[in-house]
Amino acid sequence: MLGVLGDLVEDVVVWVDGPLRHGTDSAARVFRRRGGSAANVACFAAGQVPARFIGCVGDDPVGDGVVAELTGHGVDVRVERRGRTGSVVVLIDREGERTMLPDRGAAKLLEHVPDGWLAGLTHLHVPAYSFDGEPVGRSAVDALARVRRAGGTTSVDASSTGMLEQFGRERFLGLLAELAPTFVFANRSESAYLGLLADGAPGPERARLTATTVVTKAGAEATTVDVPGEPPFVVPVPPVADVRDLTGAGDAFAAGFLAGFLDTGDLRLAAGLGHRTAARVLASPGASFGER
Repeated sequence: MLGVLGDLVEDVVVWVDGPLRHGTDSAARVFRRRGGSAANVACFAAGQVPARFIGCVGDDPVGDGVVAELTGHGVDVRVERRGRTGSVVVLIDREGERTMLPDRGAAKLLEHVPDGWLAGLTHLHVPAYSFDGEPVGRSAVDALARVRRAGGTTSVDASSTGMLEQFGRERFLGLLAELAPTFVFANRSESAYLGLLADGAPGPERARLTATTVVTKAGAEATTVDVPGEPPFVVPVPPVADVRDLTGAGDAFAAGFLAGFLDTGDLRLAAGLGHRTAARVLASPGASFGER
């Protein structure tokens, strides 16, 4: 079973129809969706492998709603309830690019992960957002270590250059070296910022992650998979006709990749499944499949 630990929030997705006009109205369409990087991965993976989500939401109606929505997709949801459920405002321009305004709320408050919540997991995935804030940061590190000690594999998503800058580049690289995850997922800007990949070749910090495969996404361009001790290889991205909203595309890629890895162990096939899963979210508002 694939486990995913991290944020479960409400996304307020705003499709802006033109330039934002400061001090007055700007035409837009607004959608409310269940969000959170970790919840997205669990949701997108659930149709491919058994998936469990671990996190914290508020003891409030919004929390009830996002838990019910995620459960409805077949995810085994395990959550603490405290504080106020988080929200993220996601502004989407005409090219589909995102500007995010996060208020993670209760997502930072995950305090304890019982043994039963980790039982049966063969892999645990954690977006880096979960290292930013306490007590969830300690809980995430502890859960990854426990799954690894039990013989499972693990992965971390770099999440956001903005988050990495706030957390600290050196601090994050040190944490990755300590955790030694099986995979690190990053987009091209995140991978370059961390010094893991530069111009298609291993970057200056790559040698610090001796046991980790680095998977670098580049939008419509080929994904680079850098396995320790082997030359990096690339997996092309099939063309996608309708791109309106990039929200959740990276999470969908991770979900497909991990499902493929857990099913076959073949990293090229896993990357291809990641691309196909990501393509399904690009025409829909927020992290959703075919919903408008």
